[in-house]
Amino acid sequence: MNIALRQLNIFKMVAQEKSITLAAKKLFLTKPAVSMALNELENQLGHKLFDRHNNRLLINEFGLKLQPLADELLDRTQDIESLFDEHTSLTGQLKIGASDTIGNQVVPYLLKDFRLETRHTKQNLTISNSTDIYEKLAKFELDIALVEGRAKYDNLSIIPWLSDEMCIVCASDSPLASIVIKKIKDLESQDWIFREEGSGTKHYFMHFLEPELKNWRIAFQLTNTEAIINSVAAGLGIACLSKLAVAHAVKDKRLIMLNLPKKQTRQYYLVHHKEKYISPLLQKFIAFTKDWRRE
Repeated sequence: MNIALRQLNIFKMVAQEKSITLAAKKLFLTKPAVSMALNELENQLGHKLFDRHNNRLLINEFGLKLQPLADELLDRTQDIESLFDEHTSLTGQLKIGASDTIGNQVVPYLLKDFRLETRHTKQNLTISNSTDIYEKLAKFELDIALVEGRAKYDNLSIIPWLSDEMCIVCASDSPLASIVIKKIKDLESQDWIFREEGSGTKHYFMHFLEPELKNWRIAFQLTNTEAIINSVAAGLGIACLSKLAVAHAVKDKRLIMLNLPKKQTRQYYLVHHKEKYISPLLQKFIAFTKDWRRE
């Protein structure tokens, strides 16, 4: 068996793009060249690595077995290439995933400081809900993730990172704005506006606030935090969100942050795949992120 790095690189790109055509464009190759290299690799291994579904190539169980090893070999090759380059300390692209609040309110500042310290600028950021980010990480579509909420994945290393304070907000002209909330039960019979299923904020509400409420209603379920902020400001309901996410709307007096009987906090996590090769770049980012605090 004589597996070439070129074949593994093509395999990696097809797994990422889920398409021969898109992989060929990214690699600046022709479609026949990509198809031939992939077929040669599959013939050498004796297994198909992808299942075809609606003109998309979806990585199968054999492809998933190969993926972490292919990633490691390609990353190690890049490390070898830069080993004797005195002018390059960190090479490669870092694929970072982040859940909504962290991705919009925290990661930009983290990356700014990381770039200032390391001079490394090749980072790709994917922002989605926590469930989606965990799934992408489990499929090796991301190198590292920063998420709200813990999930059950045996193959992922989930490390507690920063914590965040949650709050409940209402419109500035809402009757709730002038009420002192002595207990969560004082929010009975309210209309709530949520993010979609799989989001960290929805998970927090269902696990920590909902058990204390007997009667509540869903007014809207939206896929964007800013849309929730605007909906609350319009008087369509109340919401449980991160203080970081609502700070600008509270400052503009579009929202009122309700005084709650006790501090509501949630944990952020730093997550990576246990089988992922920890390249010097990824190692540096993990160490930097663990020590980093937003000013």
